[in-house]
Amino acid sequence: MYLSELSIKNFRKYGNPGLNLKLNKHLNVLVGENDSGKSTIVEAIKFVLNTHSNDYIRLNTEDFHLAKGVNEEERANEIEIVCVFRGFTIEEAKHFLEWLHIEKDEETPTYSLKVVFSAKRKDKKVYHDITAGGIDTGKYLNGEARNLLKTTFLKPLRDAEIEMTSRRNSRLSQVLINHSAFENEEEHELVNAIKDANARIMNYFIEEEAGDEPVQDHNTEEETGAQILKDINEYLENFSSNRNTLKSRFNISDIKLKSILERLQLNLEDAKPGLGSHNILFIATELLFLQQKEYEGLKLALIEEIEAHLHTQAQMRLIDYLQKRSDESDIQIILTTHSTSLASKIPLETMFICQNDKVFSLNPIETGLLKGDYLFLERFLDSTKADLFFAQGVIMVEGDAENILIPTIAKIIGIPLSKNGITVLNVGSTAFLRYSRIFIRSNPENGTINIPVSCITDLDLKPEIDNQDKLINPPQEAADEKRKRITVRLNNQNVKAFISPIWTLEHDFARSSFQEDVLRAVLWAKKIQNSDTVGLTDNKKENVEEAIKKYMKDNEEKNYSSERIAYEIYENIVTKESDKVSKAIIAQCLSDILLTKFKKNPNSIRAKLLSEPLLEYLVNAIKYAAGVSEVKE
Repeated sequence: MYLSELSIKNFRKYGNPGLNLKLNKHLNVLVGENDSGKSTIVEAIKFVLNTHSNDYIRLNTEDFHLAKGVNEEERANEIEIVCVFRGFTIEEAKHFLEWLHIEKDEETPTYSLKVVFSAKRKDKKVYHDITAGGIDTGKYLNGEARNLLKTTFLKPLRDAEIEMTSRRNSRLSQVLINHSAFENEEEHELVNAIKDANARIMNYFIEEEAGDEPVQDHNTEEETGAQILKDINEYLENFSSNRNTLKSRFNISDIKLKSILERLQLNLEDAKPGLGSHNILFIATELLFLQQKEYEGLKLALIEEIEAHLHTQAQMRLIDYLQKRSDESDIQIILTTHSTSLASKIPLETMFICQNDKVFSLNPIETGLLKGDYLFLERFLDSTKADLFFAQGVIMVEGDAENILIPTIAKIIGIPLSKNGITVLNVGSTAFLRYSRIFIRSNPENGTINIPVSCITDLDLKPEIDNQDKLINPPQEAADEKRKRITVRLNNQNVKAFISPIWTLEHDFARSSFQEDVLRAVLWAKKIQNSDTVGLTDNKKENVEEAIKKYMKDNEEKNYSSERIAYEIYENIVTKESDKVSKAIIAQCLSDILLTKFKKNPNSIRAKLLSEPLLEYLVNAIKYAAGVSEVKE
């Protein structure tokens, strides 16, 4: 059996109508920024099912939903959390016959179980009930059945070393006592071993006292165990009343199996293992409990922040193994993560994006992703690109130049990307749809992912030079038609295209009022690209300034317009086959130039960027991703 559906109403951030979630049978990964609802989902399941480690769980008034911006008096008075279980085997179903809903599909019966946690608050007191059934959920779920529905929970920021040490009710003892290897508690091999050890220890402390030889004077010779025990008991006799004489004896453990297991600790063989290694040991121990063949209960593990204390490669190995064990052993895993490394490794169809008060599954039924998209993203969705799962806004670009310049432009116009939770995603020139469809829902009437996605793309219509050496721009009809095709292809739900005016981003900048800055960046890039040293010397910068003056003067003498100069810069310097300049280096140089000017006169450069028509599409893309309509001057 497995947890098939989860409904949450009026619990913490999920109000009314609340959350309805269909879960995968094996691996389920909840991703999203902080306070997006991941932990709330885990906590809701814990309230319904409880945990094998009997974690302390208490419902408070603050757990009842309170919408943002409303008064405390409007806080919800009732909570309802519903867990629906499916996939029962006959052996599992026999434990829940009183509550199961049975359906027959041809010859094969299928079972479902609905468990409802309902809570009310009244006069500062909170009351809750747990009922169950197939359709009618008004039946009390007894303790035996509830015990079979417990879940394994690995809390965030866990101290795994403490969990594995010996102490009363230690987690290690709880795991072991429930294992089939420790069923015979009275005659278990460990019990017999402790009995023998206790007998030998007791003999050490009483053997001389019981013999004919007198006990040695402990003031003159080495003390013995018998003398120590005798001294302690003399003290106790003097401390005790005649009616209740106290007497002690030495042993190493109570001979009950539970007490023996509480004194065990599980350690790694390394002398000084770190937090990450202890964490892995703890997870391995918890999985031991769920993998028992004889275990007939729910095999569900809730893991919060699985990446805690683990470096990237350890995270990768762990998630690979967990997915494998989940598939092989029918263990259902629901885990939360903030790790972009894990998010890039996990199959997309197992992921759920948590955003505001909604959760969006990325399984093929619910997204706009095609089968080929899943295969493509499995190959190319790396940890850098996986940052999109944790963003409040996304800007997709098709090259290194945009990837470098967009953060600079955003900073200058007063919309810093990190402050606005925006990630820039370099998807390459042909992969916009592959990535953007992650954010497209197949049934938008059930809700859309409220993450604005800007797709910045080139129009790629190259101007021409005619027989009279005149610059001819592409026909307006052709530009409008291509712009329309791109818009229709990319615009969908919260995904929106932002298209360059004519050709490419570099050409737009060269054609704008930043033309001289672009030329400077290109010439800087040529010198850096062909140099073994880092950066530019003052002498090289002076040479560049002289080259700019000469270049501009030569073009003026040819009566070239600003548009023609832009064409020459891009066609005959940037992309010239015989002497290509790296667009990434040019973008880095232009970024440095713009930021230097911004430091000296921020208002001037900001106003210039905001008023430049040829760069308006870049500014609008940033504004859209940030969810702002106006930019502060």
